[in-house]
Amino acid sequence: MSLALPSNLLASWFASDVDICIELFLKQVQATPVKRLCKTRSTITVNGMYPGPTLEVNNGDTLVVNVVNRARYNARSQADKNWMSDGPEFVTQCPIRPGGSYTYRFTIQGQEGTLWWHAHSSWLRATVYGALIIHPKEGDSYPFPKPKREAALLLGEWWNADPIDVVRQATRTGAAPNVSDAYTINGQPGDLYNCSSTDTIIVPVDSGETNLLRVVNSALNQQLFFKVANHKLTVVGADASYVKPFTTSVLMLGPGQTTDVLITADQPPARYYIAARAYASAQGAPFDNTTTTAILEYKSAPCPAKGATIKPVMPTMPAFNDTATATSFTTSFRSPRQVPVPTNIDHNLFFTVGLGLNNCPPGASRSSCQGPNGTRFTASMNNVSFVLPSNFSLLQAHQQGTKLYPLKYGETVQVVLQGTSIFTAENHPIHLHGYDFYIIAEGFGNFNPSTDTAKFNLVDPPLRNTASVPVGGWTVIRFVADNPG
Repeated sequence: MSLALPSNLLASWFASDVDICIELFLKQVQATPVKRLCKTRSTITVNGMYPGPTLEVNNGDTLVVNVVNRARYNARSQADKNWMSDGPEFVTQCPIRPGGSYTYRFTIQGQEGTLWWHAHSSWLRATVYGALIIHPKEGDSYPFPKPKREAALLLGEWWNADPIDVVRQATRTGAAPNVSDAYTINGQPGDLYNCSSTDTIIVPVDSGETNLLRVVNSALNQQLFFKVANHKLTVVGADASYVKPFTTSVLMLGPGQTTDVLITADQPPARYYIAARAYASAQGAPFDNTTTTAILEYKSAPCPAKGATIKPVMPTMPAFNDTATATSFTTSFRSPRQVPVPTNIDHNLFFTVGLGLNNCPPGASRSSCQGPNGTRFTASMNNVSFVLPSNFSLLQAHQQGTKLYPLKYGETVQVVLQGTSIFTAENHPIHLHGYDFYIIAEGFGNFNPSTDTAKFNLVDPPLRNTASVPVGGWTVIRFVADNPG
């Protein structure tokens, strides 16, 4: 479950005999001046904050969220609970118009860990997002030793231009959108960028303590590697589900994915960079080749001499195209125990996913066909590109006979997600709104049902809400259709 809420957040807690409820009054999705990389631009924010406020709840809590859109763009919230908040505009519902409002109500059931809320209209989520932290139910505990402290680290992308203008230009020209000007951790680019050092995020630690880092890839487009210099990370959760713990020195998160890790302050007291940079698997495609940093700071680290500075220790990051490291990480996930994977499948679906090229339409100007050799870049699934309705939702469109794929409540579904290389092969993040699903296998090349089914993990596959389909490869997911919408 993820929640995207464009507006102002004021949280109040009250208890009842039935559950604990958090009522959130969202006052303003608003334009706010934000300065990054030496430049100030008007930025759409929640509560005037970038990123927006962190929401902390318990498993079993009910959230009531009143969203008021005071921005000049349509707004749509994401929380993956069918029509209460399933995400993209014009799918189950139309967006919240400027000046409009909408109240969401949903209960968190069976999820613990880290999610995030974000806008889901055009590229507003470049700045309209925040963490959603789900603690265990009152009286319950983590399935690992309680950490001394916790920190949410939201990885993002920053454009000096208005992100809405960036995507509109790409749509108008048919070219790839301009890459970001920086990556960020909790909204700050960090020491390696101009005009950024004074606001670099600091994560304080005491020697010997074990803490929990909640890492979220809130970036619009880019898969990211993540490391903490000289420290090992023990992965204990992902996408608000616990996993069988495993230790690594590097994370790879696709857009929308979250990873919870334990980190022990077992190094000499000093300052260590927390760093993230691109995993860019599309050969020859432009990408933002910069590195964002925060600082893990031991409280007992020696102070520099007057007038001197001690530069934090920098981790050695994977190469931008290090698919072997990315694959080693993504294939390490398991559920903590045996799980009820659907075995009798009612719907066996095969979707190709990829980026291709459309010929320039007859009569179109050159300025609208600025892809390779006068074409237009076009994403597709099964070679069909999705076009949003203009004034009604897909749920309404279904009643009018639009091409949708219907499922009956309770049916079991297997989906093979096959990456293509029409233009170039790349790793694709795929998110299914309204559901968690089991990732039962992944591999490279074309999926072969005769041989690749032997690779299926039907015992303890991880439960996720976003999959990273390997570059030039495939991923198989399974779920039960039990969330109408």
